[in-house]
Amino acid sequence: MNQTKLSRVLAASLLALCGWTHAADVYPSKPIRLLVGFSAGGPTDVIARVLAKDMSVTLGQSVVVENKAGASSMIATREVRNSPGDGYTLLFSSLGMNVNPILLGEQAGYNPKTDFTPISNAATLPLVAVAANESALKSIPDLLKQARTKPEAVSFASSGSGGSGHLAGELLGTTAKVKMLHVPYKGNGPALLEVMAGRVDFMFYPVIGLADHLATKRIQILAVGSAKRLAQFPDAPTMGEVGFAGFEETAPWVGLLGPAKTPPAVVARLHDAMSKALAKPDVRAQLEKLGAVIVGDTPAEFTAFLKRDYERWDSVIKAAAVKADLN
Repeated sequence: MNQTKLSRVLAASLLALCGWTHAADVYPSKPIRLLVGFSAGGPTDVIARVLAKDMSVTLGQSVVVENKAGASSMIATREVRNSPGDGYTLLFSSLGMNVNPILLGEQAGYNPKTDFTPISNAATLPLVAVAANESALKSIPDLLKQARTKPEAVSFASSGSGGSGHLAGELLGTTAKVKMLHVPYKGNGPALLEVMAGRVDFMFYPVIGLADHLATKRIQILAVGSAKRLAQFPDAPTMGEVGFAGFEETAPWVGLLGPAKTPPAVVARLHDAMSKALAKPDVRAQLEKLGAVIVGDTPAEFTAFLKRDYERWDSVIKAAAVKADLN
């Protein structure tokens, strides 16, 4: 490389570095849009709003949550994918970001591996394996013993095909080498009612709201999908304790991402604001009330997690021949 070319390369590198530094100095200079692919009031939306409120103070600009529900969260995801990577349009996403392209391929309209810049995984929402209080299946070993008597001897409900509860059930089945009958419903609420009535054997249900059903003896808890026992249900074993190490990584995650090519300095600013929010006792208390397990990892750690998450669900979906629910 001659001296002229070397000078050009150095100059270009210096300009890029200065651009990133300048972006950090002036960012944000206007309100930030935070897109959520679900309706208002659900756990993803509530967590996004709690964090947005605190991050607004740190950043000195409003972080405005916009609900773009529909198409299994793909409307919001596609909009962020098509937005400039300037830090002013962000995505607060969950499990579906990786799962939708596995189920739909190019129809999803985005590539989760290349179209986004991970900033931080805020938290996970562990799933809990539950059965009717009167069920003879009192544990995961009981359930698997029954499942091994013949294919589809055990049924499990979910909020719909391709959802977190469905995939958790299929992962349990493929790992344990048993074939269980999946019974999808239009939402977790109707699915849980069928389990409580004893018409379906069990399901993986989000932790929020289960304590009331346990107190009124409508359900029993077979296991919790978290790394440690949950304070709400101290007598319930973890999935790791009953032979399924690492199952906690199947918990639906909620995290912050920007479009591809978001400048590192902007990513660092956003990560700092989220980290400060997640460190505050009042924020932690609000999230933990929802049953969330706080993560708050780095952009590099979140990137690595998303890669593992994609590979895990790709394997499960193919092994169980899971099909997209397009209704």
